[in-house]
Amino acid sequence: MDVLVLVCPTLLRFFAGFIAMYFLGYSVFFRNWELKHRKEASSCLMSLAHGSPAVIMAVRALLHSQTLGAFADPNSALENTVLEFSMAYFLADLLHYMVFFPDETLFILHHLATLYVFVTCRYMIHHGAHGLLLLLILAEVTSACQNVWSIAGSRKADVPAAARLHEFLAAPFYALYSVVRGILGPVCLFKMGVFYLNGGAHGLIPAWAWISWMVVIGSAILVSILWVSNLWAEWIRERSHRAQKKVG
Repeated sequence: MDVLVLVCPTLLRFFAGFIAMYFLGYSVFFRNWELKHRKEASSCLMSLAHGSPAVIMAVRALLHSQTLGAFADPNSALENTVLEFSMAYFLADLLHYMVFFPDETLFILHHLATLYVFVTCRYMIHHGAHGLLLLLILAEVTSACQNVWSIAGSRKADVPAAARLHEFLAAPFYALYSVVRGILGPVCLFKMGVFYLNGGAHGLIPAWAWISWMVVIGSAILVSILWVSNLWAEWIRERSHRAQKKVG
């Protein structure tokens, strides 16, 4: 492994930036909010600072790659930077959950699993970032919409405008998330699996690494599909209830 992760200057700078963003939200933007919502919104602000920039950075890194784009290509410098940027965010948000919401086991496990994949790719294997960045793009392309929807949802009981925004974003967000996580993500993961099983990474990425990556990513996609399915079910129930009230 390269120099220990936590002494990597780039990673530390990104981590400090996300922590600063968290405290900016906590101390300035959301300072008058109820404590629980204040913490959650500050986490969402960090996520906003990560999601869309990570997509742009990942697209740029893939477009500037000097190789043919196979899933076992050596990581480029730009790809490594994107991995470090995302690792910094997940470390910062993991700290948020472990300090304030230690019972949120699913989120903590998700962050640990994501960090495992990124850390092994960046600091141990040095290959395979191409496929991971494709999946990162699919995972984060809905980030802006999701976080605005989440922040609005935390205030919908107190602020009518927030309730309207939360309602307005619900269906478009669910639809986009369903397409990206329920269709495009599995397709990309399937192509990666075929590539690995056919020996495309032989001699470059150890079997233990790509197998564990596939298991972790596949599990994350499955959880995402279950989560958005529950959101759709709740959305349909709410509209059915409203329709019944109007008829009544």
